[in-house]
Amino acid sequence: MKKILILCSFILFSVLSFGQTSLTVTVKNIREPKGTIRVGLYNKEEDFLKKIYQGKLVKAVGTEVTVVFDDLPPGEYAISIVHDENENEVLDSNKLGIPKEGYCFGNNALGKFGPPSYDKVKIKLGTVPVAQSLTMKYLGQG
Repeated sequence: MKKILILCSFILFSVLSFGQTSLTVTVKNIREPKGTIRVGLYNKEEDFLKKIYQGKLVKAVGTEVTVVFDDLPPGEYAISIVHDENENEVLDSNKLGIPKEGYCFGNNALGKFGPPSYDKVKIKLGTVPVAQSLTMKYLGQG
C-alpha cells in the first residue's frame, strides 16, 4: 500500500510540473546600490501595468541583479521593472511626469510618450527556460 501511495504521489507531481518552465531576468545598469528592484510579471494584456501576476523584490546591492520566476505555465508574459531607490513602493516622477527613478521593460522595449505597449514587451514561454537581460533607464534627476 505504501508503494502505491508513493507511486501515485510521484505521478501527481509529474503531471502538475509537466510543461512548466522558468524565466530568468537579469537587470543591468543599476545606478546606485540602494533601494529595491521591483520586478513585475504580467500574464494578460488587460492586466499589463495594472495587476501583477507574480512579483519579485530584490535589494539593489550592485549594478546588476538577477531574479528567477520558476514553475511558469507556457504562455505570453510581459515584464516591467522599477528601481525603487527610496523604497516608497512607487515610481517617483517630476512635475512633468518624467520618472526620477530607473525603469525598464521586457525586450528592452521603449514607449514614445509613456510605457511601451504590451505587444512590444511580451515574450512567449514554452517548456524551455528563457532568460532576458534588461537595461535600466534613468531619465529625470534623482
